Amino acid sequence: MDSQPEDKVSNEKSTAVAAESDQHRRDHGAETELQRHLSTRHVTMIALGSSIGMGLWLGSGKSLASGGPVGFSSHSIGELAILYPLPSAFVQWTHKFVSPSAAFALGWAYWFNYVLTVANELQVTGVILRFWTDKLSNAACITIFWAVVIAANVFGVKVFGEIEVIGSSIKFGWIIVVIFSLIVTSAGGAPGHGPIGFRYWKSDPFTHGFKGFLSVMPTCIFAMAGSENCGLVAAETINPRKSVPRAVGSIWLRLTLFYVLGAVMVTINVDPHNKDLFGQSGTNASPFVIAYREAGLSALAHMMNAIILISVVSTGTIYVYSGSRNILGLAHMNMAPKQFRLADNSGRPWPALVLSVILGGGFAYLNVTNSSADVFSWLSNMTSLFTLFGWGMICLAHIRFRHAWHAQGRPDSALPWKSWTYPYGAWWGLVWCMVLIVVEFYLAVWPLGLPPSAKSFFSSYVSVIVILVLYLGAALYYRGPWWIKLTDIDLDANRRFYVDGEVEKEPKQGLRGMADKVLGVVFN
Repeated sequence: MDSQPEDKVSNEKSTAVAAESDQHRRDHGAETELQRHLSTRHVTMIALGSSIGMGLWLGSGKSLASGGPVGFSSHSIGELAILYPLPSAFVQWTHKFVSPSAAFALGWAYWFNYVLTVANELQVTGVILRFWTDKLSNAACITIFWAVVIAANVFGVKVFGEIEVIGSSIKFGWIIVVIFSLIVTSAGGAPGHGPIGFRYWKSDPFTHGFKGFLSVMPTCIFAMAGSENCGLVAAETINPRKSVPRAVGSIWLRLTLFYVLGAVMVTINVDPHNKDLFGQSGTNASPFVIAYREAGLSALAHMMNAIILISVVSTGTIYVYSGSRNILGLAHMNMAPKQFRLADNSGRPWPALVLSVILGGGFAYLNVTNSSADVFSWLSNMTSLFTLFGWGMICLAHIRFRHAWHAQGRPDSALPWKSWTYPYGAWWGLVWCMVLIVVEFYLAVWPLGLPPSAKSFFSSYVSVIVILVLYLGAALYYRGPWWIKLTDIDLDANRRFYVDGEVEKEPKQGLRGMADKVLGVVFN
């Protein structure tokens, strides 16, 4: 009789130990100092809105003035991010599947790219605000919105995720309003002018000819940068196997809805020779604002400018986040000081965050005075080629991963998620990145509207020189092989393992529940 309570206690202990062991086996691996707090809703909206900033709303104006592979790299990201959700994502994948020297060059170049993008987004706030007032100096505008970007990142990843969901939802909803309203204005349904039709397409379809068309490429690359951020957030995602495929699916929507249809509406409604287009002499920088203003829809013009401001700040916030995680990943590979590995109990990597936010804001002030504006212009020119390098290495890492997976006798059925575009998508993305780098070399040697010169070449192509110096320097330092042997790659190191049971539990009521249902219908 006395043994029964003891047996009961023993059984309860065994059950508790088994449950604890099962929980340890449930979705574990690839652990860092970061915390998994982001849900599917967060990751999808971050992927959807991460590059809807200056590149889309303002950069399209420069594209019009100049010249009248991202989906496939995103699929490569999806497959790798689910299996290896690491802080700096594609930098650590490059280290694992390509070579340490390539990872070193990519990691530091891309971190600098993030910092420069933060500076780009902050410095344009003054241009946006001049639509309403010229009483605020550029320095004041940068300071105000720099503080906003800092605040969005210091309260932890949960707050960051919610802010980005709100910002991306606003941007996503507004682009739909833009498309339908500009269809109406082009048909003559606005008080400011009659029907436009395809007048600008017929009169001047390729401003500055084929070279003008090619010169748009850097702006387009800058506008599309940010698609790779869905790989970075995977390290702080509750269930990447559920979240990342949905985020990858959103890339196609952004390509078609935001950029293709948005660009078509702009080219129909705005004269490419309009003096106010960004990059020329006017202050009403956005072609979308110009379209509404000339259509006599002042209320929509003001709303459009407000959306642009929200977009710019939101994108700057994402890039501070991305920069801090990138340098944390470099520290994990012993390619940055070990202090950058540190994070607090909430998963905030303070040393990496402080460095990224200080330099991002600091570079923005270079554009305040004319004497330093040239320096800032040189730095800004580096971003598009850094982005191409990043996209290319993502595709190459995916190709090398699959080759290693097969070389070690593992079937594709063992992958938690497979990209339907492999191998053609990865190769297509890699080849196009190389082609676009050659195109930018052509534009650097023979720039549009300027005679060839060493100054114009280095200002446009200096990023390639930086990448080569970083790569060769790292190759000499690490003295390793140019390629990691496929059989030497440890496919289980830093890998996350999954079980069949669902890990993520989202509230299914209220606004969050509605958001999940909408996202599920659109992307599943």
